Amino acid sequence: MELRQYGQLARKWLWLIILCAVVAGGVAYIVSKNSTPIYQASTKLLVNQASTASQLSPGYTDILSSQQLARTYANLLADGPVVEGMAQRLGLPTDQRSIARLQSAISVAPIRDTQLLEVKAEGPDPTLTALIANTLPAVFIDRNLQLQMGRVSGLKTSLEKELASVQDDIARAQGALAGNPDDAQRQRLETSLAQYRTTLSSLANNYNQIRIAEAQATNNVVIAKPAVVPLSPVRPRTMTNVLLALIVGGMLAVGAAFLVEYLDDTVKSPDDVTRVTGLSTLGAIARLKDAGSQRQLISWSQTKAPETEAYRTLRTNIQFSSVDKPIRTLLLTSSGPSEGKSTTSANLAVVMAQTGQKVILVDADLRRPVIHKVFGVPNNVGTTTALLAGQDVDLASYLQPTEMENLKVLTSGPIPPNPSELLGSHRMAHLIEQLAQLADLVIFDTPPVLVVTDASVLGRQVDGVLLVADAGGTREQALAQTVDELRKTGANILGIALNRLDSRSRGYYYYYYYYYYTDEGGNRQRRSDADGGRGPRFRLPWQQKTV
Repeated sequence: MELRQYGQLARKWLWLIILCAVVAGGVAYIVSKNSTPIYQASTKLLVNQASTASQLSPGYTDILSSQQLARTYANLLADGPVVEGMAQRLGLPTDQRSIARLQSAISVAPIRDTQLLEVKAEGPDPTLTALIANTLPAVFIDRNLQLQMGRVSGLKTSLEKELASVQDDIARAQGALAGNPDDAQRQRLETSLAQYRTTLSSLANNYNQIRIAEAQATNNVVIAKPAVVPLSPVRPRTMTNVLLALIVGGMLAVGAAFLVEYLDDTVKSPDDVTRVTGLSTLGAIARLKDAGSQRQLISWSQTKAPETEAYRTLRTNIQFSSVDKPIRTLLLTSSGPSEGKSTTSANLAVVMAQTGQKVILVDADLRRPVIHKVFGVPNNVGTTTALLAGQDVDLASYLQPTEMENLKVLTSGPIPPNPSELLGSHRMAHLIEQLAQLADLVIFDTPPVLVVTDASVLGRQVDGVLLVADAGGTREQALAQTVDELRKTGANILGIALNRLDSRSRGYYYYYYYYYYTDEGGNRQRRSDADGGRGPRFRLPWQQKTV
């Protein structure tokens, strides 16, 4: 698909895109305005693993240890016991559901490449939210200090007892050594005293390490930046939600439009006609907007309308579709009902008669005739009565004149019980020969091909067949099947008249919106919207004599 086709598709479904975007944006606005405002407060914690002696110049290993410890503390801060302790301190409910709700409103995450932790709390009450963000770290610090101090205190007490016991042993050994003159005894006492002193030195070293650990336990987590009461909510972000909803709604509409176009297997442009049938589009007629008989005979009531120009183009292309053998009898049909074949037949007959040709329009739809309604003539006699009257009938007496010069119509007459048999009879073939002798062109309006066999039966008896397809209504498979059915009967299919084409589509735009005209000075100019399309149109050489 070309970029231009994407633009045309977007222009075609612009109403849906705008509608979905507006609806989605409106829903997002209403939901956001009716949502409870949510506030957020945050506290930053500093985690320091370095010892007191090295805090002024901590090493790289200490920093890495602090970062790892920060990640560990991030998991512990939002744990159930800490949250429950925070709830007890603030006087909040401590049942399981309330604790779970508080945990869902709290998030803890380490700040990348730092020793910092950020604690965030959200809720509808800004004051309570700030209290939660500040109280939770305080509870964690107290619990962490208690745990570490409890472990360190136990070791410290045990070491103190051992130190006292060793010191007592040293005192006893020294006393015994001073009052003992025996050399052997003194040697044993000196050896024991040396061992006691070694043990004392080791215990003293361990005691000092315990004291260092005790000092570290008091300051490894501190509040670097306490939370303040938030002044504005973080949710809902009304404008952001509306903009996102507009975008999402528009994108969903675009997706739906592409899906509809992908699933749509109708003929929409002359390119589709050529691809499906291999036939050319002899004319593309825009969808007529007015109603009633004026709508159907626009080529008579509005001779300067673009739609009338489309019928004139169709007339010219039919005349040049068979140069070697001029078309004297022409049949118009379609794949299914309500595709505009009768309207096309009537308007084509009018523009043909405007060139000075004698034209007879025959209503060969003996099931649902409409030509007499289009031209406002009676239908008491017509095709069926002429067929039943025999071969020697004065056919001219059945023709009814119209307001258009050179145009006469032969209505259907009374509806028979066997239309297909009448149209395929020898009398019908003779009737076609008689009509061809009375006019330069005979146009037959027939029923749809895929509904009944009337058009297929009559198609092989005329010089040419013109298929009318409803742009956006006729399915590709139906059009291809129609062409196959007519070809099986030996009908000469001249081409396709693409009816009810959207004036915004590429086909209509190409055919009718950029054609040129020649001004009085002989200069070729583009027809503008300012003159309403009333200027003389530039025509090809074979179009110069058209009316």
